[in-house]
Amino acid sequence: MDAQQRRPEIPRAPPVGEPGGDVSSIFIAFGVFAAIAALVMFPSSLVHQVPEGHVGAYWRGGALLNIITEPGFHLKLPFITNYEPVQVTLQTDQVKDIPCGTKGGVMITFEKIEVVNRLRKDYVYDTLLNYGVNYDNTWIYDKIHHEINQFCSSHSLQQVYIDIFDQIDERMKDALQADCTRYAPGIEILSVRVTKPKIPESVRRNFEQMEEERTKVLIAIEKQRVAEKEAETKKIMAISEAEKNANVSKILMQQKLTEKDSSRREADIENQMYLDRQKSLADADYYRVLREAEANKLKLTPEFLELKFIDAIARNTKIFFGDKVPNMVLDQRLLGNFLNHSTKDKDGSLEMATDT
Repeated sequence: MDAQQRRPEIPRAPPVGEPGGDVSSIFIAFGVFAAIAALVMFPSSLVHQVPEGHVGAYWRGGALLNIITEPGFHLKLPFITNYEPVQVTLQTDQVKDIPCGTKGGVMITFEKIEVVNRLRKDYVYDTLLNYGVNYDNTWIYDKIHHEINQFCSSHSLQQVYIDIFDQIDERMKDALQADCTRYAPGIEILSVRVTKPKIPESVRRNFEQMEEERTKVLIAIEKQRVAEKEAETKKIMAISEAEKNANVSKILMQQKLTEKDSSRREADIENQMYLDRQKSLADADYYRVLREAEANKLKLTPEFLELKFIDAIARNTKIFFGDKVPNMVLDQRLLGNFLNHSTKDKDGSLEMATDT
């Protein structure tokens, strides 16, 4: 049989008793035993839990795997794959004991600065790949030290400790967020809280004395303001009282004027009534006198007058003795004078009634 017709020999596994077969079987058995032992003795090396608010990041042989797991139970290769939970919710990093020198050369220390930050879930892999699990050491702890020293070196102690202390929080937040947005966009800086720095005791006493003096000045200003307010209030009250009195006087005067006007109108009405009454009486007297004059005119005839004369003579009780008595009684001149006088009296009465 030639060489082309020969069948190739199939390698056979060495018998159990041979040295090569014993080694491979031992390694396989050892591997299975090690896996079972690891699962029994160290279950956490195979099964692990990602807590809520975190995601799982994995390294194999020191290389970061592009695998991010959600909260819950997960499997990994024991002793080969390493796991770290990474927080993706709000967290507060406290940076303590930050020394810095002011513009004037005074050394101060910020005891504590709190930075509230958050790592966005979709940027976990890139952030860990570039800055590791302790990314906050680079962009928060170290950055706070740098920014605080930059801030202090450009401001005086008066500004840092008093004047613009209330602005440090926002300035630190803006500075951290600006660099994180540029170099580590997954980190969000939500707020920064800065405590009052510690300053040298002598300087602190000076500041306290200055604050006391400022407080005294403010108290004096406030007292002066209160006194001015009180004086202004008294002035306003006095003006209000004067206006009230003036209004009351005006009302009383108006009331008196109204009463006087009412009295005057009442007097005018009474006077008019009296005038009308007197006028009516005068008209009645005039009418009576006129009617009497007319009656007398009709009644005073020569015969009536002679009758009256005779009646008057007849009622005379005096007695005269002598030769002249008949002459007196029968004296025609005396009778004529009496008649003329009576006529004049009647004409005068008529004229007076006419004038009235």
